[in-house]
Amino acid sequence: MEAIRESLDHCVKCTICETFCPFSNASPLFPGPKYVGPQAERFRTDGQSPDSSLDYCSGCGICTQVCPQGVKIAEINSRARADMWEERGIPVRNQIIARPSVAGRFGTPFAPVINWAFRNRTIRTAMDRVVGLHQDAPLPTFAGRTFQSWARRHRPPVAHKAVVYFHNCNTNYFDPGLGEKVVAVLEHNGYQVAVPPQDCCGLPLQSNGAFPAARRYVRRLARSLYPYASRGYKIVGASTSCTLMLKREAREILDVEDEELRVVGEQTYDICEFLLTLHDRGELETDFKPLPMTVPYHAPCQQRGHGIGKPAMDLFALIPELKVIELDVDCCGIAGTYGLKKEKYDIAMKVGERLFREVKESGAGLSACDSETCRWQITHGTGVGSVHPVELLYRAYGLG
Repeated sequence: MEAIRESLDHCVKCTICETFCPFSNASPLFPGPKYVGPQAERFRTDGQSPDSSLDYCSGCGICTQVCPQGVKIAEINSRARADMWEERGIPVRNQIIARPSVAGRFGTPFAPVINWAFRNRTIRTAMDRVVGLHQDAPLPTFAGRTFQSWARRHRPPVAHKAVVYFHNCNTNYFDPGLGEKVVAVLEHNGYQVAVPPQDCCGLPLQSNGAFPAARRYVRRLARSLYPYASRGYKIVGASTSCTLMLKREAREILDVEDEELRVVGEQTYDICEFLLTLHDRGELETDFKPLPMTVPYHAPCQQRGHGIGKPAMDLFALIPELKVIELDVDCCGIAGTYGLKKEKYDIAMKVGERLFREVKESGAGLSACDSETCRWQITHGTGVGSVHPVELLYRAYGLG
């Protein structure tokens, strides 16, 4: 963390980060990453933040990606926000929405009732006024079953290669079908897929400033995955933000230097990154059937943070008759839990306006995106369903 803070001395006030920041351009409530980051950091003492505008930073990371001087702007902002909330106390709402695995364990047995409540206008209005979750924000639908329960029953085919699947909270509690497709695609490519017990990576807690709790979660997850990573098994995840947490963010932002996390991070791959690596080595099954459809694709902020390009686009190019429209838009606006909050919902929707417009103008009946919360936001803002790129590979393989 000391090295990250020292990077602010390289800031030359060029304002490139201000130009690219989608949130400062959408609302005067956020004065921009330079102001609340390198500039304000010089005046902070003992975690004291000059003002609350810092909380309107979404943590999307675009500022760090575009900085020509290598200043870790988003990381500085994230740490400063955590210090601010530690001083002031994290709101109960933020504590609740930052624990998706707790919500998942509680909500799964009562899925029909909770899903009905999330669709009920009267209840959503009450949640807006009492809890602070915007009445129109896209909340996930509980599946009523978990991916882990499916994985325990699943009998994998005999294979000479093995890989570990790091499913995230969304897959386990809200979209187990995605996990099943990931397993099917990996098995089609000759892998036996191990699914060890696992919990949340702690990213939502980190984003909401609850660093101590986030550290506990990510250490527990690393402890679960370490026995596999230490033996050389690749760990593959289909949530680009959660895999980035293991690869880099837990160390850079949370300052977790555990050996277990280091080994796990080095063995972690985004699913599209992993599949493209197989293709580059000539090991990917390319028996794709034609998929005659047009699909707009959005690469989310956290995916770009991996520094791996856009592997989904390269994989889509292998599917006959699939036309993909690459959407050159920085952010959908939701930024994890940011766009769910009452005071930030309108900002999130304004940030996503251009993306929503381009998806609608494409005339497509389906879009693709690597991040689950971005998929919720795209569907919410356009009325067009959004799927993970793996689902298109799954279809093209003829597995569904």
